[in-house]
Amino acid sequence: MSVAFLVTTLVVVATPGTGALFTVAAGLARGARGSLVAALGCTLGVVPHMAAAITGLAALLHTSAVAFQTLKYLGVAYLLYLAWRTWRDRTPLHVEEGGAPRSARQVVRDAVLLNLLNPKLTVFFFAFLPQFVPAHVPGATARMALLSLVFMAVTFAVFALYGLGAAAVRTSVVARPRVVAALRRSFAAAYVVLAGRLALQQR
Repeated sequence: MSVAFLVTTLVVVATPGTGALFTVAAGLARGARGSLVAALGCTLGVVPHMAAAITGLAALLHTSAVAFQTLKYLGVAYLLYLAWRTWRDRTPLHVEEGGAPRSARQVVRDAVLLNLLNPKLTVFFFAFLPQFVPAHVPGATARMALLSLVFMAVTFAVFALYGLGAAAVRTSVVARPRVVAALRRSFAAAYVVLAGRLALQQR
């Protein structure tokens, strides 16, 4: 494993995007445990993209405009749904650890869908992993799988830090209803912006 791979992975993961935004929102809304659940969900959402890259299925998205556009607009629709749901949410935040098991499953589900419906991730991994695993090297598939696991570990660690940082200031935030409302509107607007960016992306 090269230093270049670790640096590239850290830069890619640490760049704020839908996953980071979702984890921060979970940290503010549900506390430390909720942020870790969201980080886990976002990490799990990376698995299908990595599997597609390793097995070569990403070539389909890279060559088929219809497949790429279909997945892309499903992602756009889901981001807009999250924006609408966040904007309309008027539920008061309470400072308490944990939550109902069903709620935790919903957080994981939303996080997985956020990454699953982003075709750029599949194309990215298809171009990213081979740079660090030459095709002629014996055991290339196993090495790509190992690097993918490292990428997932870094993803979870970085997103967890984002979420725990948000959870750390949660107490001071939830005591101010106007701040909570402003944050929700900001998150909703951010989801709309991210949806617009995804809609404009090309293969």
